[in-house]
Amino acid sequence: MSTPALADLTTLRVGGPVHTFVAAHTEEQIIAAVRSADADRRPLLVLGGGSNILAADEGFDGVVVQDHRRGIHAQDVGACQGANVSVPAGQDWDGFVAHAVAEGWQGVEALSGIPGSTGATPMQNVGAYGQEVSEVIASVRTFDRATDQIRTLARTDLGFGYRNSVLKESLYAPDSPWFPTPRYVVLSVQFQMRVADLSAPIRYAELARTLGVDLGDRAPAAQVREAVLGLRAGKGMVLDDDDHDTWSAGSFFTNPVLDADDAARLPPEAPRFPAPAGKVKTSAAWLIAHAGFDKGYGLPGPAALSTKHTLAITNRGAATAADLLVLAQTVRAGVLDRFGIALVPEPVVLAGDL
Repeated sequence: MSTPALADLTTLRVGGPVHTFVAAHTEEQIIAAVRSADADRRPLLVLGGGSNILAADEGFDGVVVQDHRRGIHAQDVGACQGANVSVPAGQDWDGFVAHAVAEGWQGVEALSGIPGSTGATPMQNVGAYGQEVSEVIASVRTFDRATDQIRTLARTDLGFGYRNSVLKESLYAPDSPWFPTPRYVVLSVQFQMRVADLSAPIRYAELARTLGVDLGDRAPAAQVREAVLGLRAGKGMVLDDDDHDTWSAGSFFTNPVLDADDAARLPPEAPRFPAPAGKVKTSAAWLIAHAGFDKGYGLPGPAALSTKHTLAITNRGAATAADLLVLAQTVRAGVLDRFGIALVPEPVVLAGDL
């Protein structure tokens, strides 16, 4: 079997050859590959579904480990004690969500349709339509590269924030000759979920309107899942080989969280949402659109903003990583010039500097 290119392993479908590729089917294989790469001082990239990475055209002169483990293991399931569920990092995330909804495990139904693996979700505290994965995570089993030991981090140790966590922020060998990479390799995620017929309270206005309920109401979880899948598909956020709007890494920039003074300098019509510590969150999509970058900006390509959502930078079929990076840089510079706000990329960018 030939070694795959990163274009074969990522949803943006760009990236050059991989020096060493390890398809891991056990926890032991993952740890062995990570230890070997670290001992040889080789660059390391641990991949799940490849939905959160902009790879480089020149490839990756190191070790790429992809977790191929699957499975959903529940215990102590009942209306009183809820469901304690352990999921290997390699498990497809939406497959887990579909299973949870079918079993009546509450708390991830609004996270339907998000591509990638389960192990990636606690890294950046994946969230959508009013839910965040941190709300149902009990702990994360990891391999700590700094201590060369397996370590389980409880929810209180994970430092969850908006699209952030200790897993994302803690780096290994930051002074090494290769780019700094996460200290912790996620091995499995433990969830504590309620068992219920209805969803968690609906917190997102667009989802509430689609379901025909008021904010704070509950709805059958299966209906919530179908509504979310429909909303995401309408924005090009559900993977489809035939739709180039979905050849993306999802939302390319996070929504800026501003202090009160910076938020006050926004135009009066700019969206504002309360955030922790007295801060204000605004919409990256709104900033991009009002900086002059409409849906489809850059067409016919090879790289362009999605025709369905300004937050998605897409490969129209023949883009290189350099093409995508130039578009991201252009959008970021435009927003900075217009609003004085530096957008932060959500995916891991290996193709160059933003």
